[in-house]
Amino acid sequence: MDVVKVVVDFDLCEGNGRCAEIAPQVFHLGDDDMLQILDEHPPEKLREALRRACERCPRAAISIDDGGAA
Repeated sequence: MDVVKVVVDFDLCEGNGRCAEIAPQVFHLGDDDMLQILDEHPPEKLREALRRACERCPRAAISIDDGGAA
């Protein structure tokens, strides 16, 4: 079973919130525009949403660590 881990570089994150729009089960943008990771190890079924969140992040602050799994 693959384990997916969400990694956010908070030094790069600008709090645009695109990730929270794409994967609200994983990301939350607070009223203070600070990003929160709600689920650092989301289920495999969210992999496609996470991939889109990574692609749409304007600062490329999000990555997925899956131990090399495809």
